[in-house]
Amino acid sequence: VQLQASGGGLVQAGDSLRLSCAASGRTVSSYVMGWFRQAPGKEREFVAGISPSPSSSTYYTDSVKGRFTISRDNAKNTVYLQMNSMKPEDTAVYYCAASGILGSRYHGQYTYWGQGTQVTVSS
Repeated sequence: VQLQASGGGLVQAGDSLRLSCAASGRTVSSYVMGWFRQAPGKEREFVAGISPSPSSSTYYTDSVKGRFTISRDNAKNTVYLQMNSMKPEDTAVYYCAASGILGSRYHGQYTYWGQGTQVTVSS
């Protein structure tokens, strides 16, 4: 599966942004889909995941719970990350990825990766 992330940009603290991850080759509904982020000088960190259909259960890292929402549109074969109440510490390159392992949070468990999209939150 090929993944294409988009939607990054420069926003102010408190603003919202929606990232998209368009897939081709395979259907995203068959995979665990995740969003990761990597800030300069830091390791790649798990942000959010969504289980394959029909479960579609979602899970998040603690720092984004209540602010970020991961979702999937099977008809568009696209996964989204809605980011609200953004903070400067959300600044990072964001990546989408696909895994065959339920509940995946570790980047090594993800097989397919999109290119990153830069998100910058100013204070």
